[in-house]
Amino acid sequence: MLFKTAAAVALALAANAAWAQSDAQVYESAIAEAARLCPGHSKERTTPGIRAVPVGALRVLAQRNYTMCPDRRLDAATPAVWYGAAGVFAWNPDNKGAAKLIAGKVDAMTRKEEFPAETLVWKADGSEAKGVTVPMFEPRPRPAGAY
Repeated sequence: MLFKTAAAVALALAANAAWAQSDAQVYESAIAEAARLCPGHSKERTTPGIRAVPVGALRVLAQRNYTMCPDRRLDAATPAVWYGAAGVFAWNPDNKGAAKLIAGKVDAMTRKEEFPAETLVWKADGSEAKGVTVPMFEPRPRPAGAY
């Protein structure tokens, strides 16, 4: 019973950590998480997409341990993706409107707190793309011994 209580307290503290950070810290934490997880990360590609998202939405993503990753493999017709199994929102940073598009999708999904397990793909106009193929999300390789 003591273990369950300690685990519940630890979980509550971790969930509240995102809410205790300043807005600037939330943005920096999201960028740092992208640097850790995203193979396509660079400060120049990641920062504009993350900064386009309202800070409240980023707090929800942090609570749920979800990440945003730039992915230049996504094409111009379908520049934004939610990889439900991985918990990752991806956008093509080379596509002019993709950062704004993914920011809108992140904001809408965090407000509803609806994160489906399947992959969702959006066209450049914001409509959902059905029956399209996108590259699989693959996290950045981690050094041996890193957990």
